[in-house]
Amino acid sequence: MDSEAPGGARPTPPTAKHQVATDRDPSRAHWMELFFDLIFVALVGQLAHGLHEDPAIPDLLLFIALFASVWWSWVNLTFAINVMPWLTRRRLALVMLAAMFALGAIAVAAPEATTERAWLFAAGNAALRLVLLLLWISQSWGSGTASRIRVTAYNGATAALWFASVWVPAPWNFLLWGLAILVEVVLLVASSQSWANRVLANLNVEHLSERFGLLVVIVLGESVLAIVVALDEVWTTEAGLTAILGLGTIALLAWSFFMYGTETMRNGLEGLRVAGDFRAIRDTVGFLPFLIVVGVTAISGALGTAIHHPDEPLPLASGISLCGGIALFYLTNAIISVRFGRPVGGVLRWALPALVLTALLGVAAALLPAGATILCAVAVLAFIVGSAELSDRRRLSAA
Repeated sequence: MDSEAPGGARPTPPTAKHQVATDRDPSRAHWMELFFDLIFVALVGQLAHGLHEDPAIPDLLLFIALFASVWWSWVNLTFAINVMPWLTRRRLALVMLAAMFALGAIAVAAPEATTERAWLFAAGNAALRLVLLLLWISQSWGSGTASRIRVTAYNGATAALWFASVWVPAPWNFLLWGLAILVEVVLLVASSQSWANRVLANLNVEHLSERFGLLVVIVLGESVLAIVVALDEVWTTEAGLTAILGLGTIALLAWSFFMYGTETMRNGLEGLRVAGDFRAIRDTVGFLPFLIVVGVTAISGALGTAIHHPDEPLPLASGISLCGGIALFYLTNAIISVRFGRPVGGVLRWALPALVLTALLGVAAALLPAGATILCAVAVLAFIVGSAELSDRRRLSAA
């Protein structure tokens, strides 16, 4: 995500050099973007594999840390495509294909990302950033010295850090990984407004909301796949009942997000775009959704563990994954709603009960067998969804 304009400049539409492409609709996600997302979710599944059966706390923390690097790459690539409506579908396809090969390398490395395949994990991340570097060079290198410096620092310097870590032994290579991500975050936060002044007019709300919504669809689908795989491995009546409850858990999360969250996101982003509040756009698309996707993936890991051992209490890490994942899902959606300008009181009316009930679910997870805990999770989510539906019907009746 690179380009910079003088302070105080107003957003401007694409110049004659960069006209909107006529062979694709920039407001819709292209099929190659969706193909890329399939590779991304395969990577998420690889990273989350350690959460699916008897995980420990370090497994959970390791998943979050490794996922942060690839999530950031997805966000950077999504924003870049979004603010470049002049990319033709063939150029877009070439970019996505190059990014897919880099992401595929990361997916292969993911199960051993901190041991013997750390070099491949680092090389894949370096390659992703080189794809972004070449994309920004081809599109905005002539925008001025400041732009060239930021392009080189944001994508070039961080790619060099990832690439250098290929030859650095542990644990120093992991420090270079963290430094690379820190550089990107600091540069983005420090120059958000100047970057926005350059590209905000090109920001397409429909594309952003659709891209994130489709990503959540695929992540939820990966959760369903994890349930099916776990049941296939443990073919018992108790496991089957727990799998049905697990599917109900995922379905209720999907109902919450797609019946309420997607419309809120579309309208909220449009309001922020009109107001020129790029910092809020950055937070609600770049930073906060990371927690939603992490939460859903952690929940799927806990469901896999519950299916494998339905008559035993969930391990501590799995209990945290289940309850923490649900809490992250609703807490993050609440924060995003407030950032979109929704009244705090209205948000708290559904957010507080959701968080209190999730805390009670945590107590149940520590005391009850895993199958019973998943039943409680379904009951909690059904209450949250049912309350939202009743509230929505009362609102519509009053209108």
